[in-house]
Amino acid sequence: MRRIIKYGVLLFLPVFFCAVWIPKLSDMSKSSRLSADTAMSARFRCQPVNKRVFEVIRDMESPGEYLAVYWLESGFGEQDCKIDPDEIVSLRKRWERAEGWGEYLSACESVWDDLVYFPTAASPKINVSFEDSWMYDRTYKEERGHEGTDIMPDKNERGVLPVVSMTDGIVEKKGWLELGGYRIGIRAPRGAYFYYAHLDSYANLDTGDEVKAGDLLGFMGDTGYGTDEGTMGKFPVHLHLGIYINSGGQEISVNPYPALKYTEEKKIDYEER
Repeated sequence: MRRIIKYGVLLFLPVFFCAVWIPKLSDMSKSSRLSADTAMSARFRCQPVNKRVFEVIRDMESPGEYLAVYWLESGFGEQDCKIDPDEIVSLRKRWERAEGWGEYLSACESVWDDLVYFPTAASPKINVSFEDSWMYDRTYKEERGHEGTDIMPDKNERGVLPVVSMTDGIVEKKGWLELGGYRIGIRAPRGAYFYYAHLDSYANLDTGDEVKAGDLLGFMGDTGYGTDEGTMGKFPVHLHLGIYINSGGQEISVNPYPALKYTEEKKIDYEER
């Protein structure tokens, strides 16, 4: 009888461990994905979104909330994780108890919830393309990673293709930069800074002006890579788009490529100049 009890206990313990501790270890593993510094991590800054997730968030009013939960549940895309939109409320309740949730959610929403239009207007004569060049090598002046996405026209003509604001916002910066050439920076309502560089010319805007999504900012060009204002011709005509957020008191860049894929079919019509 004692032997039966002994073996019964030995069999019970592994079952108990599997039933109680494995779920706890899983929860501990998941909770480690969120901290006060999550929005500054390389995994977050990469903004991983696959085709299936794009289909889910395409018409959402708040894609930022969905992505905030999806990234944590999937380990920032490392695990195959299909989340129904109806599950978001219950999943969010679990995550919002963790340290850093508020700032992390705000970072997600600031990138995604103000997006309306693709940053170049529709054109019957010029098509554009772009690829995920996040952190590709750049060598002008110094070795660095590419903190943006380049939108390339199929015709290398400056001053032709309109550049429009992806979001509502305020013109925060305008003028010449050695790297960015003629650039304009828009601060969107939820706090993200959208940086449009290498412009050929500007629309009639000044710092402090309010813009609406789709408003003309200027025309695509090839300015930059020179200390002298007006330097051009150092590279093909294109638009460099950067997106920056404030996290932990620092302004950090995030990968714009997913945001561009999200708005790719949302081009506004403008007549070519």
